[in-house]
Amino acid sequence: MKYTGLDDASLVDDAPTRERVATTILEHGPSTAADLAQWLHLTPAAVRRHLDQLLADGVLMTREQRVVGQRGRGRPAKVFVITDAGRDHFKHAYDELAAGALRYLKETGGDDAVMAFARHRLSEAEDRYRPLLASAKPEDRVQVLAHALSQDGYAASVGSTPAGTQMCQNHCPVAHVAEEFPQMCEAETEMFARLLGTHVQRLATIAHGDGVCTTHLPLTTAERLPS
Repeated sequence: MKYTGLDDASLVDDAPTRERVATTILEHGPSTAADLAQWLHLTPAAVRRHLDQLLADGVLMTREQRVVGQRGRGRPAKVFVITDAGRDHFKHAYDELAAGALRYLKETGGDDAVMAFARHRLSEAEDRYRPLLASAKPEDRVQVLAHALSQDGYAASVGSTPAGTQMCQNHCPVAHVAEEFPQMCEAETEMFARLLGTHVQRLATIAHGDGVCTTHLPLTTAERLPS
């Protein structure tokens, strides 16, 4: 990932560290400056300098941190997230070619044909993931799935909330295509449900403008994953 349009020599010299900052946000999702300083072993001042430049370049934007459960006193912390322009620096799956092919498929076969393609596209991945989950302990299956997704470029992670388990995908190689064709997200959600053997809820998607794709497993369901 390379940033252009930086004439100042010191900014060019700092480019590898800025890339690390942006990549860390991509991998972890919305992040505070304090978190980034800890993860990257940088001083808060150094992190903020890189964040300021990434904001100026349009690679990042800020928003208030989402709070799960009871909110404490004071304003929520500010978090940094990757913008659509920032995601363009990372790998995408030939967006224009794919979108053109899907438009033609929709014109000739309708929405059902697009959905059939979306399901077919994921069938190979599902076949690879299934043995991994089958050999894992029930309580480890979401984490195993997240790791497999990360290997395929989705930068996935797992967290817990009072309501259940959430799997987050901090990158989507087909996000721009999925903006126009939500069947891509729907087919993926169906795949997760089949692999985990349980109902799942898609709370957010990058394709719809969220900073991360979030899949929720309600607590009472997650505790009963099949053995």
